[in-house]
Amino acid sequence: MLDLAQIARTEVDGGDLFGLLSKLFKPGDIRPNGYPDAIIWKGGNHDGKINPVAHSLTDAYALLGTIAAIDILGLPFYAVPMWSQYRHDMKLEPLNWFGNIPCTSIKWSTAGDVYVNDGKGGKVVVMGKSGNAPLRTQAGVYCNVRPYGTTTVVRCMPCLPYSQDQKRFDVNTDTGIIHSEMNTPGVQMAYSCRLFLKMVHETTKFGRVAMKPTQAQEDGINSGLLSWLLQDTKFTVGRKYAVDGYAEHKERVDRIIALLPKNFKDGMGEWNGRIEQHISDTNYGLLIWDLIEQRPNIILATDLDGDRLTDLLADISDPLRAFGQKVLSFVGSGKKLDNKMWNDMGYTTGNGRDMTSVMYRMSGPPIHEQTLGSADAMLLRLLDGDESMGGTKSPYDPRIHFVLIRDAYLDANPGNTNLRNWLDSALSKFDDIYSGTRPGFLEGYKVLKEAITPWGT
Repeated sequence: MLDLAQIARTEVDGGDLFGLLSKLFKPGDIRPNGYPDAIIWKGGNHDGKINPVAHSLTDAYALLGTIAAIDILGLPFYAVPMWSQYRHDMKLEPLNWFGNIPCTSIKWSTAGDVYVNDGKGGKVVVMGKSGNAPLRTQAGVYCNVRPYGTTTVVRCMPCLPYSQDQKRFDVNTDTGIIHSEMNTPGVQMAYSCRLFLKMVHETTKFGRVAMKPTQAQEDGINSGLLSWLLQDTKFTVGRKYAVDGYAEHKERVDRIIALLPKNFKDGMGEWNGRIEQHISDTNYGLLIWDLIEQRPNIILATDLDGDRLTDLLADISDPLRAFGQKVLSFVGSGKKLDNKMWNDMGYTTGNGRDMTSVMYRMSGPPIHEQTLGSADAMLLRLLDGDESMGGTKSPYDPRIHFVLIRDAYLDANPGNTNLRNWLDSALSKFDDIYSGTRPGFLEGYKVLKEAITPWGT
């Protein structure tokens, strides 16, 4: 049994967390591409039967949940120390290590700015926030795909539609970087657009495009790349932007196209599906209808607006259920719109805690990602001994840790039926334990350790 409380207290107190965790894991036998001095830990049962997954050991409750889950499951893994203070002290180098590690990976993000010690007795925001942007840039991440219910959001990364200053706007011929207030990698946007069209074609789902091409210069280029990709395909475009992005920005878009592989559009002549182009904000209302009508669809958005859209998806289910209950009460049905009734109606959307996503890299396996909200608050509640907040809130449900691990290992080991069955069995045991009165985190860890036999033992 691990002393999880000691790990939590050490992090909160700013103690020697690195030294503590170094005693739990062995040095790894792999190195990320281009980073020979990277610190990589190794753990679990490396039996040679399944491919390991790399975990980022990030902040607060995400850190504690990861350590507990990997200990319970016993699957082979690599781990990269990457909590806020460590990232800050190492000038974000761990982000580069992790982003370039040559195996399927799991990245946890914690919401909001993180304040860390500056080494001089003060506090500073860690390198200008959590450091996800450097991770995406250094690792060559080109998009983040997040499915939720009937809707899947493809987010161009890192692409922030901010610029309205045409005088400062240009595309670098050598790199494809779009220079404005932000430096947006145009090549990565092209790959995102292509993946969006590929998904629409292969899944036969309805495609929506959410951009601001007439307001933000980056979105104008993105729209132009998509327009170029749609040429000579069999896609049907219903609603169209007033101005064709490729016609408007042809010279600049062509600079990005020149940097793409010559076979970038090979096979796309037979791709087909239905596409609708919208100003991003209009998708908020449309998505609600898509969820209500259970209409399968895929949305292409920039990072900023894609983040807003996924936040909407995470938040909207509770209001829909609450409104449904108001209707039921008004007509005097006596029924309760609980989770069972919601699921019986065909809805699979929860409250956002199960919204995992996958970051695709230009080269190398994908990075599975989940954002954990107020992780610091949950950690402090645990250490204060009041996980229920005086009875007003249930203890934390760590199911997402097991779900994310399951997704990543299945992705890293396609077709491994034995692994799939074992993971499903472990998740079923978890659900049995957490289906009644939810145990506290430490109590749950002990029960799960007894109930789940580690992999390969």
